[in-house]
Amino acid sequence: MLISCGDALIDFVPTKNAEGREAVMPAVGGSCLNVAIGIARLGAPTGFVGGISNDMFGSMIAEHAAASNVELGFATRSDHQTTLAFVRIVAGESHYAFYDAETATRNWTFRRGTLPFDTVEAVHVGSTTLVNDQGAAETKALIADAKATSTISFDPNCRPNLVKDKPGYLARMVEFATQADLIKMSDVDFAYLFGEEPYQQRADAMLGQGPSLVVITRGNNGAIAWHAKTGQIEVEAPKVAVADTIGAGDSFQAALLFALHKQGRLARQQLKDISADGLRRALSFAANCAGLTCTRPGADPPWSHEISWSW
Repeated sequence: MLISCGDALIDFVPTKNAEGREAVMPAVGGSCLNVAIGIARLGAPTGFVGGISNDMFGSMIAEHAAASNVELGFATRSDHQTTLAFVRIVAGESHYAFYDAETATRNWTFRRGTLPFDTVEAVHVGSTTLVNDQGAAETKALIADAKATSTISFDPNCRPNLVKDKPGYLARMVEFATQADLIKMSDVDFAYLFGEEPYQQRADAMLGQGPSLVVITRGNNGAIAWHAKTGQIEVEAPKVAVADTIGAGDSFQAALLFALHKQGRLARQQLKDISADGLRRALSFAANCAGLTCTRPGADPPWSHEISWSW
C-alpha cells in the first residue's frame, strides 16, 4: 500500500453563474488527499491518514475518497469542522484563503503503532498540515515510525498566507527534506523558500543530505529532476487547454509515485538504483497526468483508463 498523510478539505473553486457573475463551487480537495486520490485512481492500493470531520463537508470528503478507492481505515473521524479554502486564479496561479481554526485536520494526532508500515511501500507528507506546530510534530512522529521500512515522499506545497514565522517555516521545511527520499516542489514553492538560489545548487545540497530524488515542476515549462545516481533529467509539459491548475502539482506527485511503484522502483534502494530511462518515463507520465488534470476545473486527477501509457 501507498499512504498519503495530511490535509483533506473543501475547495470553493471559481466559476460563473447563469448571469455570468463570479461564483464558487465546492469541490473536495487538500493536497495530501489529492495525492491519495490520484494514486488510487491510477490503480495502486492507497490509504489516507489524517483528520476528517463528521460534518456535511466531511461526508463529501469521505464519499469522494471511497468513490476513488482510497482506504480511509487509518483516517481519524471527529466532530471538529472541515477546513475550507476559497480559491481565486490570479495570473494563472491559484491563490487560497483558508478557514482552518480548530478543524479536523488541525486536530489530527498520529496514533503510534496503528499503521502497518511493514506493508507500506511509501508515505507521502506535506502541505498545510506542516505549517502549524502540532501538525508538523505529529507528522514527524509518523515519519519516525515509517522510515525504517517505507520510502518517504515530501512536497512542501507552500501556502504563504498561513505562515506567520517564515524563518521558522523554512527551517522546518529543510528539516522535512532531510528525512525524505523523494522531494517534489513547484517553481513557485522554490522561489518562496529559496529565492534566487540556483535550482542545481539547492538540489545538490538536498541530495547530499540523504534524499535520492529532487523534482521541481515548472508549469508549462515542464519539470526538472536531479537524481543522486543518474544526474539531471528534464521533461516537457504536454500542450493542453487549461481550465485551471488546481491540483496539477498533486496529480504530478501522485502519478510519479504510481509510476515508480509500477516500475518496481519506489522502495528506497530501488529508487536509488533507478536508471535514467526509467526515471524519465516516470517523470513524463507524471507530467501528462498533471496536464490532463489542468483541462478540467478543480482537483480532478485522471483515472487509469484516461491515460494511455506503455510501461
